[in-house]
Amino acid sequence: MNKLLYEEALEVAGEYDITIPKNSAVLYSISYLPTTENRDLAFSYVKKNPQAKTIEDTICGKKLVELGIGYHEVGLSQEQIAHIWSIASRRFISSVKGNVTAFVDGADPRSVFCRVELPLLLQNKNVTHINGQEKNTFAAKFM
Repeated sequence: MNKLLYEEALEVAGEYDITIPKNSAVLYSISYLPTTENRDLAFSYVKKNPQAKTIEDTICGKKLVELGIGYHEVGLSQEQIAHIWSIASRRFISSVKGNVTAFVDGADPRSVFCRVELPLLLQNKNVTHINGQEKNTFAAKFM
């Protein structure tokens, strides 16, 4: 394990700015899935819709990507990488407002989306819809 990288990534995830404008949040789930299709679709969507923002478009997310967290072998376990992103995701989801766009087909129950983001979206009074559906209606398919 790369202890210094892990500690730096934890600090970034917990402290760097994570805010984006209302109705611009784009989420995706790839944890434990065999492909990165959901992420690829999310990034393609963001490219076509400049107002749309993933967590990687925040100051926090950009720094985690710069550190290589989750994109190539950096000496951290899947669990450590998921833990780092779950910290950043908790903060991200707590700050989003309005409609959220989610690319989460086949999301694994162990994923950051299912374990962290979806429950927080349901608790966040500022989030009204996911993919244009009332958030509780959208979430029902994952329960």
